[in-house]
Amino acid sequence: MSILEIDGLTKHFGGLTAVDHVSFEVQEGEILGLIGPNGSGKTTLFNLINSFYTVSSGKIIFNKQDITHLKTNEIAKAGIGRTFQVVKPLKRLSVEDNVMAGAFARENSFSGAREVAHEVLKFCHLDDYSQMKADSLPIGGRKRLEIAKALATRPSLLLLDETAAGLNPTEVVEAIQIMKNIRDELGITIIIVEHIMKVIMTISDRILAIAHGSTIAEGKPEIVAQDPAVIQAYLGSEFNIGDHFNA
Repeated sequence: MSILEIDGLTKHFGGLTAVDHVSFEVQEGEILGLIGPNGSGKTTLFNLINSFYTVSSGKIIFNKQDITHLKTNEIAKAGIGRTFQVVKPLKRLSVEDNVMAGAFARENSFSGAREVAHEVLKFCHLDDYSQMKADSLPIGGRKRLEIAKALATRPSLLLLDETAAGLNPTEVVEAIQIMKNIRDELGITIIIVEHIMKVIMTISDRILAIAHGSTIAEGKPEIVAQDPAVIQAYLGSEFNIGDHFNA
C-alpha cells in the first residue's frame, strides 16, 4: 500500500528548474534511499514534500489525500516528519526541551509532551543527556537529537536528510541501527538522503537516483548500483558504487 505518491513534481526558481517532473511512490513500511550529486534536487524535493517550498506543478498525495498546498505545520500534523542536513537545535534549551518542542506538534499538554520526549530520548540513546544544553552535545548527539525532534511529532513518514554526515565509523553504525529500528520497531516509513554509500546501501529497500532534478534510475540497491547513468552522474565513471554495496 502506497503511503506517498509523487506525481510530476516540479519546482522552478526563476529560470532554473530544480526538480523536473519527478514521479514515484513510497510503500508503507519501506525505506527508500534518495541519491544524486550535489545540486541534483534531493533536499529541494524534501522541501516540497513538507511544504518548506511551494510546488510549481505536480501533486503530493499522502495517505490518499492531496497535501500539495498544505502549510508546513499542517504537513507535520498529517504525519510527515523530517530532519535537516544542517542541524540547528535550540541552543539555550536542554535536550529534553528541544524534543518537547517537537512533541507539541501533536500534544496539547506539557505533561503529554514531556512523556513523548522521554520515550523518544530513550529510543535515540539520549536519555542520559536529557538535561544537557543542546549546543553542548557532540555532532553525533546533535544528529540523534535531530532525529528525536522529528520522531516527537509522531510521524508515519520520516524524511531523513544526511543523518550520518560528519559521523565517525562507530557513530555511522549506530545511526544505521537507529534508522532500522525506526522502521522495524516503530513502523515508520522512511525516505533517506545520504551520500555515505555504506548507509544508503545497507538500509534501503529501493533507491531513487536523480540528477539535474530528474529521475535517472529507480530500483533495488544492487540494480541501481550497477546502472551506468548513476555511476556517471553520481560518482564519476572511475568509481563503482557496486564496490561499496558489496563491501
